Amino acid sequence: MEKELNLVAVEDAVHYQLFLLTHLTENSERRQEILQEYIERILACFAPILVSYIWQNQPFNLKYKPSKGDVPSHIAGVTKFGDNIEDEWFIVYLIKEITKEFPELAARVNDNDGEFLLIEAADFLPKWLNPENSINRVFLYGGELCIIPLPKTSEEATLLPATSPTIPQALKLLSTHSSNFVSAKSIKAAICKRISGYPEKIQTFLHQAHCYLPGGIAIVLKQCPALLSAAVQAFYLRDPIDLKACRVFKTFLPETRIMTSVTFTKCLYAQLVQQIFVPDRRSGYTLPPRSHPQYKAYELGMKLAHGFEILCSKCSSGADNSEEHTMNVPLWDNFLKSLKKNNYFKGELEGSARYLDQLRMAENYFQQSVIDPHSSVARSPGEEIITILRTTSFNLEDLRKEASSLPPEDDDSWLEISPGTLDQILKEASGTNKSASSLNEEEQNYDLAEVTKSMKAFISKVSTHEGAEMPWSSSEAHVTFDVDSFTNALDKILGANSEELDSDDLEEEEEFEFLSSDEESNPNSNSQEDTASQNEIAESFKSYMDEMDHELASTNIGRSFNNPKAVGSDKICSSQETDNDLEDDLTPVDIDLNLVTNLLESYNAQAGLAGPASNILQSMGVHLPDNTDNKPQ
Repeated sequence: MEKELNLVAVEDAVHYQLFLLTHLTENSERRQEILQEYIERILACFAPILVSYIWQNQPFNLKYKPSKGDVPSHIAGVTKFGDNIEDEWFIVYLIKEITKEFPELAARVNDNDGEFLLIEAADFLPKWLNPENSINRVFLYGGELCIIPLPKTSEEATLLPATSPTIPQALKLLSTHSSNFVSAKSIKAAICKRISGYPEKIQTFLHQAHCYLPGGIAIVLKQCPALLSAAVQAFYLRDPIDLKACRVFKTFLPETRIMTSVTFTKCLYAQLVQQIFVPDRRSGYTLPPRSHPQYKAYELGMKLAHGFEILCSKCSSGADNSEEHTMNVPLWDNFLKSLKKNNYFKGELEGSARYLDQLRMAENYFQQSVIDPHSSVARSPGEEIITILRTTSFNLEDLRKEASSLPPEDDDSWLEISPGTLDQILKEASGTNKSASSLNEEEQNYDLAEVTKSMKAFISKVSTHEGAEMPWSSSEAHVTFDVDSFTNALDKILGANSEELDSDDLEEEEEFEFLSSDEESNPNSNSQEDTASQNEIAESFKSYMDEMDHELASTNIGRSFNNPKAVGSDKICSSQETDNDLEDDLTPVDIDLNLVTNLLESYNAQAGLAGPASNILQSMGVHLPDNTDNKPQ
């Protein structure tokens, strides 16, 4: 258990578990056999898209896990995705498709952030769901995201657990009532948006570039494209000890270099091309002048050669025997049969060059994904490279001939992001992907009264230790606001004439109201004395208010508010009355007018950047356009 807990704490790693809802009564040995068969079937079924996939750090893998505590035996895997977050979401797509293809399996997916699927759909989650009570409640089942809810009635309490359910409890509920647990459309839409386009979208994350590198590396990458990531990481994370092996190359000699096309992921390509590195003179890897038309190909090939050489320098002796061990594993025979059944070889004749290339790729995929990486059979990347080199013959002259017909390399201008592209990316991420030019006149007509209502509703919301509750305004959920209740509350605080009172005034007013209510409760009191007392308090209160008005008249406080008389035909402007006008003008302050004015001024002061005004308005579904009045024409 301690080991599993440590795995969960691994940074940038996604954990996935697959539970079998059937065969629950089988003994442990039989259940292990059944789960192992499911591993073979799953990996063989998805081999066509997994074999050639280039992972950032670790591949998708499935292993049998025996039962422990209240967790039944299941299939599990851990993949460290490192700097490429797309690996994590590709795995989410895989798990979703696995539960669709094998409906008797239910899956859980999480990372070091916890239930990251809920984080992705955080704006649409029910209020009762939080990190504390979401444990063992979120599953992928039948290709759907299912959330086991809390009981709301006494009848539901007999079926649904009020506390976090155990895995067996959750699996039992899914097997009998899964249709009741399917998440809301908005939650499903948020998750589906993140994984939409797979597996075709994989091609958009790839980048083809020409590289001038040793022919042996070209052969290795042809048979096992996934080794590219290990080589890039070895070069990217190199240390002085690693570079000692590259002073004089022993495996990949510089005189064997040829021009070839290499397929990177965009993440790996960026990591490699952005590194500044000068090779040791003794290595033999020299670069042409920067003005040379193929300088980038020479530089990329040199960096890759260093990465592959570092990997080979770390491999242990006896790597050539690992091939024999792999082929003797009974699991490989069953796996190969499953591949043929799922048309992995796509009709290629057994023994043909294409068939053998596909077979070698399948063997490497099997090695990385099926065999336990901690067993003695598993091979390190360096051992895998040496094994391929020793078991594959190639002719440099044939490779040089192929260089004359290489496909064109991709444009790498995507490495440089312009401010406009960045704004577009941010708008797409925030769901506000609308340009000003695409907005018609109707869309630009903002109702300031709605802004005022939303702001008042926000102020009236209860704030807890978890923060303020934002009112959500959209086509599906509108902010409701009781105008009468809010007006009565304002009257109690500000008075009938909306005149501002300080705390002392409110206390005196409360005392006056208390005396009035006391008179009603005691009809035997002396009415004349009470009336005189009330008149005295009222006169004192009026005198105090007159004195405060006179004192404030000599200040600029009144000018800080907008007056209805100052509203022009097309815009809001500040009142320009003199001191005498202010002293005579006792028109009540228009609260709505001042609220909108202050909001617009605060929004304009942000100059398009994030700030309190825009954050509050967007949380209420209000998106104001840019202030084009202040922009130069």
